[in-house]
Amino acid sequence: MKKVVLAYSGGLDTSFCAVYLSKKLGYEIHAVTVNTGGFSSEEINDIEQRALTLGVHSYTCIDAVKSYYDTCVKYLIYGNVLKNNIYPLSVSAERTIQAKSIADYAKNINADAVAHGSTGAGNDQVRFDVIFNILCPNIEIITPIRDLKLSREAEIEFLKENQVEMNFEKAMYSVNKGLWGTSVGGKETLTSNQYLPETAFPSQLEKSEADKTEVILHFKEGEIFGINETIFTHPSDAIMHLEQLATPFAIGRDIHVGDTIVGIKGRVGFEAAAALIILKAHHLLEKHTLSKFQLNLKSQLADWYGSWLHEGLFLDPALRDIETFFTNTQKTVNGKVIVTLLPYRFILNGIDSENDLMASKFGSYGEMNLGWSGEDVKGYSKIISNSLTIYHQVNEGKI
Repeated sequence: MKKVVLAYSGGLDTSFCAVYLSKKLGYEIHAVTVNTGGFSSEEINDIEQRALTLGVHSYTCIDAVKSYYDTCVKYLIYGNVLKNNIYPLSVSAERTIQAKSIADYAKNINADAVAHGSTGAGNDQVRFDVIFNILCPNIEIITPIRDLKLSREAEIEFLKENQVEMNFEKAMYSVNKGLWGTSVGGKETLTSNQYLPETAFPSQLEKSEADKTEVILHFKEGEIFGINETIFTHPSDAIMHLEQLATPFAIGRDIHVGDTIVGIKGRVGFEAAAALIILKAHHLLEKHTLSKFQLNLKSQLADWYGSWLHEGLFLDPALRDIETFFTNTQKTVNGKVIVTLLPYRFILNGIDSENDLMASKFGSYGEMNLGWSGEDVKGYSKIISNSLTIYHQVNEGKI
């Protein structure tokens, strides 16, 4: 029998794929779940049992949380990357890593094909296909849901005909959880004017104004390694710990509006407490510790990095070049950022760093200067304005 590696989540689409590929196409199914921070051990056990009841030949869960951070999330933090200045690329980033893990696994077992349950309407189909085309170009890509143009009702009917028992009731909201945030889709995100209701978000508000909490984030060369008095062996552990502290405050919720890869506008809700706090805290620390032009160039490259990642082009070597630049800028991004957590929001109180360029020995903005004189400033202002002075005198009355 031909072997196919199926990217398996345990939902309706991938359950359909497992049965269809086996019963209709005659493949030996190797179901693989790539955990990028969205599943507990209990959930993985449930997914495995579900896969085995569908008749798959094997089931594997790849723990990719740390590699996801090391190869992707780390650089999103270094670059303070927010798509359209709002979205921390929660899903688009992890899909790329999941596809890469599936491709590597398929090559390791000499699979004849890889399969995923994406429809023909979203971004994920492109992200999976692009990675598969690059990393395993000689392996067939099978996408039953997309190719057959199936409705949810047709999938359910097929599974029932094949004696598959599962909960077919569609949840009102589609939730995808990972290390770098949770996406939330529902009827409201299909409109342009409706916000998601409180109940749509997976984490509910548990804290009040009276419960406000101060946390201290510790950074070393741009990476978060400690929260308050706790030091972690890997930054991904710090991210998950901060998520636990912040989600009871319902922090990090919003709706992202953007251009999809397939050329239409789309909206998606998200909840990313740890991601947004870390990105904003890291950026604040950089404002104190990097030069003006480092910050300027980083913001431009961050837009490119986020766009390429969103489009599924993670393996473009240009991204490795940007990552090298990002990494080099982080040598002085060291210190503590003090943050206050409150219901639905957080406050960046300030930083403490030995690399702080606001050192008082150089002067205080708006108060006094210690490194220059008033005459120095007069001369500088004269020279820096010289070219514009000539321009406006020549073109006086014409512009």
